[in-house]
Amino acid sequence: MKNIAIIMGGYSSEYKISLTSGNVVYQFLDKTKYNAFRIHIFKEKWVYVDDKDQEFPIDRNDFSVTVKGVKIAFDCVFNAIHGTPGEDGLMQAYFQLLAIPQNSCDYYQAALTFNKRDLLSVLKPYGIKTATSYYLNLGDEINEELILKTVGLPCFVKPNKSGSSFGISKVKTKDELLFAIDNAYKEDDEIIIESFLDGTEVSVGVINYKGTITVLPITEIVSENDFFDYEAKYLGKSQEITPARISDEMTAKVSAVAKKAYEVLKMSGFSRSEFIIVDNEPHMLEMNTIPGLTTESLIPQQAKNAGISLEDLFTNAIELALTKK
Repeated sequence: MKNIAIIMGGYSSEYKISLTSGNVVYQFLDKTKYNAFRIHIFKEKWVYVDDKDQEFPIDRNDFSVTVKGVKIAFDCVFNAIHGTPGEDGLMQAYFQLLAIPQNSCDYYQAALTFNKRDLLSVLKPYGIKTATSYYLNLGDEINEELILKTVGLPCFVKPNKSGSSFGISKVKTKDELLFAIDNAYKEDDEIIIESFLDGTEVSVGVINYKGTITVLPITEIVSENDFFDYEAKYLGKSQEITPARISDEMTAKVSAVAKKAYEVLKMSGFSRSEFIIVDNEPHMLEMNTIPGLTTESLIPQQAKNAGISLEDLFTNAIELALTKK
């Protein structure tokens, strides 16, 4: 039996969602094949948490844990940390140095995709369309006239490196711009301001399934709020329709763009990309490499629609990671 460390938690605003994702992985992992261990990664502690909620410290020198005098090493890591340090490349690089296989993409791809500005810049030459954008770093002069001339109104102000829609605002009037910028700076010292794309929002999961890059059924996002924000994502304020109500032709087009992005970036593991379809053209917003894995999350919904159970989805991710070693 292989020992699998499911890492969850993290150092960002997303830690609670990550704990939920990690516990779903723990719940659905095939216990006939794997010994699963819940590992909480927080700034103040890295610990193994057993079924009685007892905590055992992780030895960071080799990522092992000693329980009742027995040292346990791990054959593979299942990464369920949204945000830093699980989605931005830090954990990936750490495990690569320790030669421990892990199921998510490599450290470079993680760091690149976590940085929205860099991701979109890399994909643009490959013909992948994006919104018009304006960049700000903390301390930069804020030229409101130039920003609005570049992106127009309404527009979106986003932290460059954060997830779950923390720090994002939809700006409808010039008066709201500075407040939105301050709000985004609470999450990150880099900001991306994007033109509003008025169209159908879709989310596309791409995975390597049994050795083949596979695009999952597409989900259409219909938010009750102004956009697919935290409430819409996690508090039921949106409709998520899988498969999306788009033509077969558009489904093929979006799938091809999502797959192309996955291949161009030499991705592995899970990816979930968000697009808005405007004038029959998908425009990419971002790519998540540690997407939510709760039972309500999009990738599990899409997998279910494709006839892939959660147990099968997680087994596939681990087996691929073990062959990557």
